[in-house]
Amino acid sequence: MSIEKTPITILGAGIAGLAAATALAQRGASVTVLEQASELGEVGAGLQISPNGVAVLGALGLRERAAMLANTPEAVSLRDMASGREVARLAMGATAVSRWGRPYWQFHRADLLGLLAMGAREAGVTVRLGQRVDSIADIDGLVIAADGVRSGVRADVFGGQPAEFTGQVAWRGLIPAGAVPGKIANAATVYMGPGRHLVTYPLRGGSMINFVAVEERKDWAEEGWNIPDTPENLRAAFADSAPEVRGLLKRVEETFLWGLFSHPWLPEWHKDNVALIGDACHPMLPFLAQGAVMALEDAWVLARELDTRGIAAGLVEYERLRKPRATRVQKAAATNATAYHLRPGPLRGAAHLGLSMVSNLAPSALLGKYDWLYGVDVTAGK
Repeated sequence: MSIEKTPITILGAGIAGLAAATALAQRGASVTVLEQASELGEVGAGLQISPNGVAVLGALGLRERAAMLANTPEAVSLRDMASGREVARLAMGATAVSRWGRPYWQFHRADLLGLLAMGAREAGVTVRLGQRVDSIADIDGLVIAADGVRSGVRADVFGGQPAEFTGQVAWRGLIPAGAVPGKIANAATVYMGPGRHLVTYPLRGGSMINFVAVEERKDWAEEGWNIPDTPENLRAAFADSAPEVRGLLKRVEETFLWGLFSHPWLPEWHKDNVALIGDACHPMLPFLAQGAVMALEDAWVLARELDTRGIAAGLVEYERLRKPRATRVQKAAATNATAYHLRPGPLRGAAHLGLSMVSNLAPSALLGKYDWLYGVDVTAGK
């Protein structure tokens, strides 16, 4: 079977859509991407691409150019929110390459999107911006919905149920590194506190710091990436944190707030000539940094199976292969928030002590918890 010259329309020019477009066009399909926005880009934010995602970038022929845009952290540092004390440290850098075969990278989202858009156009993809699609009924050929966490196709075609507010909200934004006194650690730093946590890491050669701050609260917040909030609200939520945390958040001039929602499991990812990919079919909570990575994996597997088996059988096999892994990642991401947000008491003390002991005495065992995730290369076969 081959998908050469097969017409395929992809809805959405995000990471899932552009990666799928590239993988399909490289196999000879005639691919058009329809994007509602008038330009490719997004309000500034960082994202992390673990070794399993780097494998897909390599298979798409984008690894060398991606390396020029990426930050490679030396470690993941888990710290106590109130004191700033390091609880555990996971070595990355060369350790990630030696253990999982590929590096662990961090990107400004706009940089990665730009690279994927370049790769798609080089592969012959037609990208049409400013295209609002109200109905897919008149689109010929295969339709791949990569229209994100609030997918209209998921709701209209697959009967996606309403999401439930998790009781958590997240702020995100960027801080110029020059505004922060002292040396910026080249690490993904996670400050863990009662009912909240903060993740920071440098981007673009250390010129800026990306942050994501999560708080548990009863007040509902809208689900979406680009909803402005005041820095004062962010600082108030973390007012009793360590001086280094307060000092960092003091430099925030612009931030965005979004509510974190749990989405019901979908019984099917494809129907007739329509398939879902990325956040459109398995939205991820941001506690394992795998939303973009799962989108990359989806894109590669979908393109391979369609090319190998044809449209009908390929869609069946895509879903069979991807659903168990994506579901496992969704569940793992949800449990991470619980571990980060432990309240003061014996359980939190024991958990942090255990992390510290394993980090110091058996660091390989701590890294081994991620072998099932980071060690997988979907481009190498099944």
